[in-house]
Amino acid sequence: MVLFSFYDEEMRLVDCGVPGAPASGAARASALYWPREQALLVADLHLEKASFFARTGQMLPPYDSRETLERLALAVRLTGARRVFALGDNFHDSAGPQRLEPHAAGMLAALTRALDWVWITGNHDPHLGAEAGGTRVEELMLGGLALRHQALPGTCEAEISGHFHPRLIVHARGRRIARPCAVNSGNRLILPAFGALTGGMDAADPAILSALQPAEAIEALVPARGQLVRYPLWRKAA
Repeated sequence: MVLFSFYDEEMRLVDCGVPGAPASGAARASALYWPREQALLVADLHLEKASFFARTGQMLPPYDSRETLERLALAVRLTGARRVFALGDNFHDSAGPQRLEPHAAGMLAALTRALDWVWITGNHDPHLGAEAGGTRVEELMLGGLALRHQALPGTCEAEISGHFHPRLIVHARGRRIARPCAVNSGNRLILPAFGALTGGMDAADPAILSALQPAEAIEALVPARGQLVRYPLWRKAA
């Protein structure tokens, strides 16, 4: 976990690698822990994505939900969180909870029973049903911060969101390196996708930069070996 300040609040980025997996970008996931609220925030789990594609003949290994929930349980253990806020696109579609295989369904049920669990709905799962457990809302305010799925363009209120799956992409010594990252504009934060089967968008993509306007500067935040790497993405012209 790496400590940083966001909107005068102490926050921690939690790097949840898959146990036994190589330290590649695909094997990593980052969550946000807010100590004052004892809250773990995750974005874009996309549970049951593989089974969604299987229905159209695109066969993928059907273990993405189990892997994502294992990562999530690890993040809860590492932080001691008592509350979880999942920031939308929690399932790849609203029918996803009905397709969970028994082991993954049991894992999710145990988590939602043990914790104060809130699902914020997203564009993939706007009609998420009660079978997912927990509480469902479109957005909410927590400790003065708006929690929603997608950043609200043009707003100046403090907010934490997801949706874009940001990844810091750099080229070094002939190699392309991509890592999930948070994107910070000072009072607004976009979290990386937490799901095991999620792609990513370049954190410097115009869609992300424009979603965080107005801003003075925008940076990527990447936890790496116990340190926080800050990578500038954009700055307002003088």
